[in-house]
Parts: sequence; C-alpha cells; structure tokens
Amino acid sequence: MWSVVSSGAVPAGERFDWYADIISREVMPAALSSERPAEFQGEAAVLDLGELRVAKFALSPLRSRRTPALIRRGDPEQYQLALLRKGSTSMSQHRNECTIGAGDLMLWDTSRPSDNEMLADHGQVRATILMLPRDVLPLRDQRLERLLARRIPGDRGVAAVLASFMTALEDHGAECEPEELRRLGAVAVDLATACLAQHLDAEDRLPAEVRTQALLQRIHAFIEHNLGDPELTPPVIAARHNISLRTLHQLFHGRQESVQARIRRRRLEQCRVDLARPGPGARRVHSVAARWGFSGPAVFSRSFREAYGVSPTEFRALSLNEAGAGAGADRAAGRPAPDRNR
Repeated sequence: MWSVVSSGAVPAGERFDWYADIISREVMPAALSSERPAEFQGEAAVLDLGELRVAKFALSPLRSRRTPALIRRGDPEQYQLALLRKGSTSMSQHRNECTIGAGDLMLWDTSRPSDNEMLADHGQVRATILMLPRDVLPLRDQRLERLLARRIPGDRGVAAVLASFMTALEDHGAECEPEELRRLGAVAVDLATACLAQHLDAEDRLPAEVRTQALLQRIHAFIEHNLGDPELTPPVIAARHNISLRTLHQLFHGRQESVQARIRRRRLEQCRVDLARPGPGARRVHSVAARWGFSGPAVFSRSFREAYGVSPTEFRALSLNEAGAGAGADRAAGRPAPDRNR
C-alpha cells in the first residue's frame, strides 16, 4: 500500500510549512520555498519495492535546494530518477542544467548540491520518482555524473518503456502483494539501468544478465501494450526487437512459461477482469474476447475453460451472483456495498 501524506487536512495558512517539514524529515533535508505559500497544496506517497522505493508527488509550484550543510544533516545516498507527469521543472547539479516537461525523465544525486524549481501553468506539478540506493545500479558513479540534471526524453527507446512502467506502478502498484512488489523492484532496477546505459552509450559494458533482463522486460512491456492485437505472435515480437525467433524462445527457456503461454495467460486474465465487471456497461462475451486479441469465440471459450474450469458465460454468471450476494450481506449488516468499479 502507498504511504500517503497530504496537506488537505492542514489549515491553509500552515500547509506549506507543514509540507516542507514532512519532506525534510521523511525524504531528505531540503530548503523549500514558494512564491504563494498561502495557496500551497501538496501530497506525497511512497511505495516500498524491496531494495528501492517509488514515490509520487502532486504539489503546487515550489523551489527545492540541497546545500552542502543540508546534505551533511541527512543524506539517503540515492540516485533519484524522476518521470515528470505534469508541469515542468528546471534542475542544476554538478555543472549541468536542464529543463524538462511532461513525459521526460531526469536523474539527480542526493549526495550532491542541487537546485530544482518546479513550475506549472495551471494547477499542480506531478512526478513519479524511483529512489535508487547508490549500490543497486551496476554503473560507475563517474559515468553517471554525465547524466545528472540532463533531460532524458521519455518518448522513445528504453526510456519510453521505463516511463510506461513507472506510470503503471503509480496507477496499479497498490494492487500488488509484497512479493510482487519486490519483483517489480528488481524490474525497476533493470529498466533504469538499461535506460541510463543507453544514454551513456554503455549497454555493451553491462553484465550479460542485466542486458538479458532489460531485453526481457522490454518484451514483457511490448506484450502488455499489444495484448489486444490478434497479430501479436512470437515472430512479430522477435522482429520488433531486432532478434531472431530462436533468440526470443531462448530468452523464455527455463522460465515459468513460454512467450506464447505468457500472451495467452495475460489475455485470459484481462478477459476475466472484464467478465467480472457488473453493470449495464459490461461488454458481451464475444466483445471481451475480441478486445483482448482472441481470434474467435470458440477459441476463447475453449481457452478460458481450460484455464479456469468454467466457460466465460458461466464465470460471468458466478461473478454477478457473488457480487449480488456480497451487496445483500452488506445491506443486511448496515454496511455500504464496496465500489467494485474502482
């Protein structure tokens, strides 16, 4: 679960000072300033991914500075890699300086002085940040210095895959179990390493295992993004990633499932979620199958029964009956029915 702090419950005149104190105590000591402190609003949340944490911020424009004195007072000794979701931010660190906009990524080092100004034309600045302990990245500090306070476009290459992954973490991380979150933490390290290495032209310097994991995660992300395409097949995936079909199958060899099995499982899982949705807007069974890339109702029905032991129609009926029984029990006990559309 996300650990959330919000200025919403604090009196308006005290919100900025409260938020600045929270950041200095819970994240790292920093000197925060705002041109309109009386209008400030801010929210921060952190999710534990094992070796690292991911944080999300939504806040009014402000300036954040880390001086040598503040670093001596407290330093998490991290590289922080941010995906800006909304607004813009300007950062200077280690003789580098840049301004990034929504969709861009940027790296900084908590152990070095920095000056960061967050701006928004309307409303708040939003960002998702990977908080990476210095020792989890298999790249030398001297090389990473070149990327500090540099714009990393998030719309192409490995950076686009990393940005998509970070967005999914923010949107769906709370739904995962602790063990799943630890696995996602390992994925985050691999993708961050591959992204930074690509921008250092150093992919060939990475350990072979890291390169393999990064390629595998790019393939997983590609599969997720294209589940609804009936033409999603191993040859298409191999061609898209500039590898042979044999290499693709070798990547999945010895793992829990083949590439084709992964595509089938993820399609069935998405269909199962859709079929369990109640309400007048629920899709027909054949529409659910088509939405997630199945070639026809017969193939879908057979695959679904093999995976779950019932037909799609039977599963939908069972899900609706369970939902109705749960709502009835809640009403009998005087409790509000859960919102199953969240």
